[in-house]
Amino acid sequence: MITNAKYISAPLTVIALLFSASACSDPSTMSTDTAKVEVADSKQANNIQTSDSSIPDEQVSTNKPAFTTKIIASFDEPWAMTALPKSSAESLKLLVTQKTGELFVVDARTGVKARVSGVPKVAYGGQGGLGDVILAPDFATTNIVYLSYIEAGKGSEDNTFGAKVIKAKLSGLDTTVPTLQAIVPIWQQRPKVKGQGHYSHRLLFSPDGRYLYISSGERQAKDPAQDMSVNLGKIVRLNPDGTVPIDNPFVHNSNVDTEADIKANANDITKQLWTLGHRNVLGMAFDKSGRLWAHEMGPRGGDELNLIEKGSNYGWPIVSNGRNYSGIDIPDHDTRPDFIAPKITWTPVISPSSMSLYYSGSYNDFPAWQGNALISGLSSKALIVVDLGASNAAAPYERYRYDMGQRIRSVLAVDGEVWLLEDGSSGKLLRLLPK
Repeated sequence: MITNAKYISAPLTVIALLFSASACSDPSTMSTDTAKVEVADSKQANNIQTSDSSIPDEQVSTNKPAFTTKIIASFDEPWAMTALPKSSAESLKLLVTQKTGELFVVDARTGVKARVSGVPKVAYGGQGGLGDVILAPDFATTNIVYLSYIEAGKGSEDNTFGAKVIKAKLSGLDTTVPTLQAIVPIWQQRPKVKGQGHYSHRLLFSPDGRYLYISSGERQAKDPAQDMSVNLGKIVRLNPDGTVPIDNPFVHNSNVDTEADIKANANDITKQLWTLGHRNVLGMAFDKSGRLWAHEMGPRGGDELNLIEKGSNYGWPIVSNGRNYSGIDIPDHDTRPDFIAPKITWTPVISPSSMSLYYSGSYNDFPAWQGNALISGLSSKALIVVDLGASNAAAPYERYRYDMGQRIRSVLAVDGEVWLLEDGSSGKLLRLLPK
């Protein structure tokens, strides 16, 4: 396990040997544009971080569950997946996005894919393209899905980009030609800016289905994360129709007080915000206790797992347990107690790309993972299993790490089974099979 700890220096020759394997991306599984941007987020600090010796002996796992992988299908730069509801007699079907702009319905047993038509045009390049996909809480009756993607600016915004979220009806699921219909815009990053990195655009509904959470990266510009007039470097909380909930933490910073007035002023960016001070949040999940967890990529070191608390500031770019790419240090979180410190940091980085919580269902393939967070890693080429702790008093810690041999873009635990998506131009959909 790697937790918050002080840096110790080491000779550069030793450091190069220690970090070279984990720092390198795998160019064979990436497009050239993607590699240029994402390799930067895989660089390590020129320091070694010590492990926290305070971890209780009883937390050290000795019986690490083993598994094999089964290849189900292949994709061209897959990014996200979610499971469609099913009856016990049906085969599980997944929705899978490709950064290049395609959405597929995939039979998770046979690997048969049906491409969904009607997906909006995406601005593909760097870290941009088609992003996340989730189901509306009432999907069973409405067939509504939510998608995030990158939109290019026009006119005065030419050569700028930003994330956009839409909802749409997914029709024809029982056919070979499903389609998106009745597309409605929900939200967008403001302002659009130059560059094609740190969009984040991860989507998540609250357990009660009342609120939509959107992670919005700081677009590699740092300062927007602390700027309350923009929604970059933030986690946003909206109603499912894109309006602003009346109990958002920054709603009452003006004289707009009634719920009707708040909904009428939904474009007031400050009112959208749930938390701030984020860099690049690519994973969010609620646990069974209703706690919201999110991980984000640090710079040179300092990847974070955070417990997300209403109205809180997580400190980027003022504090970080990593360093600038120039090598210049950034003050650690413990120098600024006014910012919320991460529950776990990783140096060397794991480059966390998604998160899913494991709970048993019709299947219980990995009972030892019950209630744990599964985190996919890019530069680490790993699946990381984290115990989140039973309460706020119990510290989360890394239990297991599995070397997958490929950059892992997405992990999904559903009904007691686990699925992975490899990153890159020939990324495989894998099912984990317990030994």
